[in-house]
Amino acid sequence: MTSFKTIRTRAEKRKGGPKALEKLLPAKPDLKRLAKLGDDRILAEMTKRVFCAGFAWSVIDSKWDGFEDAFLHFQPAKLTFQPEEYWEGLLRDARIVRNGAKVMSVRDNAVFVQEIAKEHGSFGKFLAKWPSSDEIGLLDLLNKRGSRLGGNTGQMLLRFVGWDGFVTSRDVVACLRGAGLDIAEEVKSKGDLAKVQAQFNAWAGETGLPYTHLSRICALSVGENA
Repeated sequence: MTSFKTIRTRAEKRKGGPKALEKLLPAKPDLKRLAKLGDDRILAEMTKRVFCAGFAWSVIDSKWDGFEDAFLHFQPAKLTFQPEEYWEGLLRDARIVRNGAKVMSVRDNAVFVQEIAKEHGSFGKFLAKWPSSDEIGLLDLLNKRGSRLGGNTGQMLLRFVGWDGFVTSRDVVACLRGAGLDIAEEVKSKGDLAKVQAQFNAWAGETGLPYTHLSRICALSVGENA
């Protein structure tokens, strides 16, 4: 496998040097901040990622204030006690995108968030304690216990709430394949995910960098250089 130093050097050349590359990296993950994140904000981000899947993100963003109001600001306890009439009404509510399956996923995920919070104190505390070296285990849990949180949706959820992990975007996968990792062009199987996890674990050990930085640098080292 190609060393990460080689990949970083390529990214630096593509983006105008080490300082220019640094400016393109996200802030380092803050586990203390994540642990303090309210369950309502976790559920809100779950909902946004579910609705953004297969849809224009800009449309969801433009309607987000309406989502907040319609879904009672994503307070899990309030949502889980709403009657069927409330959920049926949301299917006619112009403030949100009226996709029945995605609307009902909010109810299911409110239950999921409450269950995890009861087990660990809060969903944020649960995430803050989960090691980046086992992202695939966390993704599997989100897929099995959550609603519509599998695949890329789960990865994007973790990224947006500030958990330190990789994202198997097209460019990241291209970087990994170019570095010598034997995986498919679209990483979907458990076997391929395990290989990706192992490689990011190795690069983390090699560099000491957060997984979010490794993932981002990997993406910036290939593809169109805008």
